[in-house]
Amino acid sequence: MALFRRKKKGSPDGKEKNSGGQLQVIKDAFGLVKRENPVALIYCAIAFIAAEIVGIVIGSSAGHPVYFAILFLPIALLVSFFMFTRFANTAAFSSIEGQLGAGASVLMGIRRGFTTTPAVVVNKNQDMVHRSAGRCGIVLVGEGSAHAVRQMLNDEKRKVERFAPGVPVFEVIVGNGSGEVSLKKLQKHLKKFPKKLNNNQVREVRSRLKAIGGMNVPLPKGPIPTRAPKGRT
Repeated sequence: MALFRRKKKGSPDGKEKNSGGQLQVIKDAFGLVKRENPVALIYCAIAFIAAEIVGIVIGSSAGHPVYFAILFLPIALLVSFFMFTRFANTAAFSSIEGQLGAGASVLMGIRRGFTTTPAVVVNKNQDMVHRSAGRCGIVLVGEGSAHAVRQMLNDEKRKVERFAPGVPVFEVIVGNGSGEVSLKKLQKHLKKFPKKLNNNQVREVRSRLKAIGGMNVPLPKGPIPTRAPKGRT
């Protein structure tokens, strides 16, 4: 059927399809926020109303309340939508937290700068280690029992150091305990590591790591968070 054919770039139908995809993303995000944190939608509505009230108050002092109410309408929508995106991103983290491979899902949601191989090591208790490579070097991220994961990280570190000698290797354990990094802070934590490699060196490291390989495990269902929420721990 013509309806399901691939649209050519630049065609009007392609633009409509892209617009429909964006609407679907917003619809899915709305459903996620409603399920994970229904009160957040009330906060968004309050933010919209508050911004409009500010506009009306300013307009009343200037003698044009209706004009300023209309003028502040896009500002109110912007404020409300900004809050909604923050709540949606937080809900995305909450929806995958505790699931098998949640850390890998977050790592693979980093838009650029890192290439992640999920579950390069998995034990019988489903504790696992993921491996990411970027300009900072190699980052090994463990999920599961802290004691077991530390040993797995040490073993994997020795392995990657043989394949990529001299490349910085960082170890991170996902969790909420002492010395651990929470799931929603994981992306930001990786981006704080000092960038010591140039692009050519990163490509060489990634090429060498391919020789090590990894394992395939199912990633958690649901949207992949693309950035960490602000203002919450």
